[in-house]
Amino acid sequence: MARTELRGLYAITPERAERARLLADVGAALAGGCRLVQYRDKTSPMPERVARARALRELTRAHGARLLINDDLALCSLVGADGVHLGRDDGNLAAARAILGPERLLGASCYADPAAAERAAAAGADYVAFGAVYPSPTKPDAPLAAVDLFSRAKSRFTANTCAIGGITVDNAPPLIAAGADLLAVITDLFDAPDIAARAAAYQRLFEESAA
Repeated sequence: MARTELRGLYAITPERAERARLLADVGAALAGGCRLVQYRDKTSPMPERVARARALRELTRAHGARLLINDDLALCSLVGADGVHLGRDDGNLAAARAILGPERLLGASCYADPAAAERAAAAGADYVAFGAVYPSPTKPDAPLAAVDLFSRAKSRFTANTCAIGGITVDNAPPLIAAGADLLAVITDLFDAPDIAARAAAYQRLFEESAA
C-alpha cells in the first residue's frame, strides 16, 4: 500500500463506560475529518466489545473512514473491520496478513526498535508504529522513541510510519516533518472540549505540511 493512502490523524478510541458516549465522541472525530479509527478496548466484556465494534464499523463506513481493531484478529473478521493492529505479543504478522488478505490493513507496534519495524514491513504490515514519542498518560512507563526513527524508516522500507504516545496539536509538527504519515492520538483528541475541531486541527497540520 502506498504511503499516500495512509496519512493523517489516527484516532485511537478511549475507554468509555457508555457505548453511546464512545460513538458520539468517535462521530465527532470523524466529523472533523479523521478517516482512520482504531477500536482499542481492554475492559469491556466480549459481547459488549462485539456490539461496540459493529457500531463503530457502521459509523466509520457512513463517514467514508476505515476501522481497525486493536489486538484481535478474530473480532476484526467477525465485524468486517478494515484491518487489525497487533502489538509485539499479539500474534504473527505474516499469518495475520495471510488471513486479512491484500486489501485490509495491518499495523504493528514497533516501539523504539527499527529492526522490528523492518521485520514487520517484510511480513506485510501496511504501517509500523513508533512510540511513545513523548511521555504518554496512557502508557507512562513506555520507553521514548527517537524522532529520527521516522526518517530512517523511510530510507529502508515502504511501509507507512505512525507516531504514538503523548502527541498533542502543539508537539505534532516535528513528527510530521520527520516523516510520520500517521499520528495516533487518544487523550489530546478525546479529552478536547471540541473533538471535531481538534480533529480538524490535526488534519490541517498534514495539509500545511504538504503545501
